[in-house]
Amino acid sequence: MTCTNINTLLKQLSDPRPDVAKNAVSALVNLGPDSVDPLLQAYQKSQDQNVQAYIIQALARIGDTRSRDLLIEIVGVEVANHCQGNIRRVAARGLGVMGSKTTDTSILSPAIDKLTWALTNAEDWALRYAAAVALEEIGTPAAVTALQNAQTNESDLVVQTRIQTALESQKQPLPNPNCQDPQSNLREEPLLQQAQH
Repeated sequence: MTCTNINTLLKQLSDPRPDVAKNAVSALVNLGPDSVDPLLQAYQKSQDQNVQAYIIQALARIGDTRSRDLLIEIVGVEVANHCQGNIRRVAARGLGVMGSKTTDTSILSPAIDKLTWALTNAEDWALRYAAAVALEEIGTPAAVTALQNAQTNESDLVVQTRIQTALESQKQPLPNPNCQDPQSNLREEPLLQQAQH
């Protein structure tokens, strides 16, 4: 897609009709890495909180490492209104998407640090919840340690449950396509016994 088309989509983010802006976000996400730099530049230029919110949504869904610093900054912003709280949660989830796509510790460490801060210090329970989901997505030993450490101090039952779910998902081994399903032996065994009689 050309720069002209990306610029057209960026302009649509300020359209007063929500469907137009949401469709522009989806189109920018579909462009993936090609739209990241223009989105970052547009965020810096925009003074419109709605446009900035759409930009953060697109960057979070793309999960490109170039957006890490902005997403970290947004997670740490003080909440002035409900919309900013929402964007903080979206940014936290974006760090999880980004972290699930890389193993580079120089990129992951600052993201995990910010998510750990959000999980243990944010007053907004929904931001703590989003941080738990993001740390689960990242799934590194450092992310799991952050979840384990937060579990004992979390007072909100919903967030406690989400942390527990995240920790349990980390214990599940990924299926190895080269290994036979152990349950398949259990299913075949009675058939073998019947055939032998």
